[in-house]
Amino acid sequence: MAKNVDKDLGMNRDISRRDFINGAVASVGASVVAGSVAAGSPANAAPLPSNYNPPALQHLRGSHPGSFESAHAVRDANGWKAIQQSAVDVGEKYDLVVVGGGLSGLAAAHFYRKQHGANARILILDNHDDFGGHAKRNEFVHNGRTFIGYGGTEQIYHGPWDFSPSALSVLTDIGVETDKFYKAFDWTRYARMQLTEGVFFDKETFGRDHLAVGERQLPWAEFLKDAPLSPAAKADILRLYEDNTDYLPDMSVAQKLELLRGMTYNEFLLKVAKADPSVVPYFRSRTDRGTRPTDYTPALSTRSAPELLPGLNGMGLPPATRRWKRDPEQIFHFPDGNAGVARLLVRSLIPAALPAANMEESVTTKVAYGNIDLPTSPVRIRVSSIVVNVRHLGDPHSAKEVEVTYLNGGKAYRVKGANVIMACYNSMIPFLCPALPEPQKKALAFAVRSPLIYTNVLISNWRAWAKLGVHFIHSLTGYYHELKLDFPVDMGSHKSAASPDEPIVLHLEKRFFDPGPAAWKNPDMKSIRDRSRLGRAQLLAASYEEMELEIRSSLGRILGPGGFDPAQDILGITINRWPHGYAQGRDAAVDPEWKDGEQPWVIGRQRFGRIAIANSDAGASALTQTAFDQAYRAVNDLAAV
Repeated sequence: MAKNVDKDLGMNRDISRRDFINGAVASVGASVVAGSVAAGSPANAAPLPSNYNPPALQHLRGSHPGSFESAHAVRDANGWKAIQQSAVDVGEKYDLVVVGGGLSGLAAAHFYRKQHGANARILILDNHDDFGGHAKRNEFVHNGRTFIGYGGTEQIYHGPWDFSPSALSVLTDIGVETDKFYKAFDWTRYARMQLTEGVFFDKETFGRDHLAVGERQLPWAEFLKDAPLSPAAKADILRLYEDNTDYLPDMSVAQKLELLRGMTYNEFLLKVAKADPSVVPYFRSRTDRGTRPTDYTPALSTRSAPELLPGLNGMGLPPATRRWKRDPEQIFHFPDGNAGVARLLVRSLIPAALPAANMEESVTTKVAYGNIDLPTSPVRIRVSSIVVNVRHLGDPHSAKEVEVTYLNGGKAYRVKGANVIMACYNSMIPFLCPALPEPQKKALAFAVRSPLIYTNVLISNWRAWAKLGVHFIHSLTGYYHELKLDFPVDMGSHKSAASPDEPIVLHLEKRFFDPGPAAWKNPDMKSIRDRSRLGRAQLLAASYEEMELEIRSSLGRILGPGGFDPAQDILGITINRWPHGYAQGRDAAVDPEWKDGEQPWVIGRQRFGRIAIANSDAGASALTQTAFDQAYRAVNDLAAV
């Protein structure tokens, strides 16, 4: 893009994205590979600086620089034996060492304390400069007001009724009162303002930029009236949504189910519904907001979301099993997403870290990071500490201790634990625990997470959204699949932006399942795992500047007709990059239907001596309740030692 265009978009502006906010220390995201100073010295547990506040950092967050390079080096160098040999034993012994400070790791510490008492000594090691894993909190400060966003896990999904008793007990124990969300979340606000959902057609794919407003509120013909689609494509979309056509009238229900189970939704559109090929770009990223493109979505699975991918309503098929939900399902949402849950877990484990009286007060109370790793505390959280090796001291079947080696500040350290819970990515565990049985390593390597970006943008006002009449936009083939105004949640002293004249946080999401908009034309279908590996490479290869330019360009093109100026209206940007994003399970297109106990995630999570395995990978589902359930199982697995 020409430099003058970059300037028009505001790429030359010195917004706070390039700086540290409120004096946060520059070392907070330092690369341990380069040997830079990181969180502090674990040898004497020096407290973190008083101004240490990772949520306030902008630029690249999520898997930020310094949080993963050493792990990749361990993977590529098969263990970093020289580093391990130079590690310093800090003389610390724990009842439990948890590798990974995300929701599953924090919940594992919670369950262990419930089982073994409040005096159980627990150390949680995390590679990031903050706890929470994907439950990431982002903050912006403008004119003395703090604006909060979520950089990962969005909500208690689908709701507390969807949790097992053990998972629900975590919420109850830490003080999450779910009924309060019904009052905190003003879920009719945007409807009262007559703001609807919109769909953006880009000129590269559809010939011209166009924002269609009022999806599922206006009649389909009116909604698509000015869209840059051919008359044939519009007629086919209307037919798919409005007609209850049986496209396979000569088949039995059993034959239909078998056929639709074995084809993609694209194949259904083109071969069964006989739709015009130009409808494919309209539908292909609409699978649950772009989680995977339609050229890889089994046609039968679309029964559960006919509002997104229509066409099966008139086929006489048995109804799909749908999770019961209240409207809207997003209602169980802290202003910082499930970072609010992570913070309350830390408050329960280390009360001095978050001196808040209740869940409302916790939203605006700053974490006392200097208290998360104190020698006097039974539970300690050590950030910026990348684990590189976990091994039993002796035979795994009779050993009494496990040694954990980790890097902090470019140096290697060792601690010992009577037990260890691996609450990190399954695919990394074989490199950290090389003594694992080979079948278990192979099963753990099966877990390839889907990469994604959660971006938060603070803007000076949202008048353009109000003028255009939207609060949510699905961009069909743009860089970001969805763009939306922050959820209107008022909790404690935190107040959401009620007027379009106020600053607000925009939330943008991008998934990397898709090699490109025209990938559906490629006859060589790749598995979800292959697509995820390709997407991870694409994500890691993209620079912050490239992603910032995409943000500014996208917002300018979509919202410009409403008066939005990316050069003037953008106040801050935080890009949460997750190369290892959400856990996945079976790939219906290529994987067999394993019997109980044969699933790779079940084989992979088996206890190995005094080492147990938690995390959402172990349950093959990217849900908070899965992370909790697997933590509960891992703690109980250790009870059998």
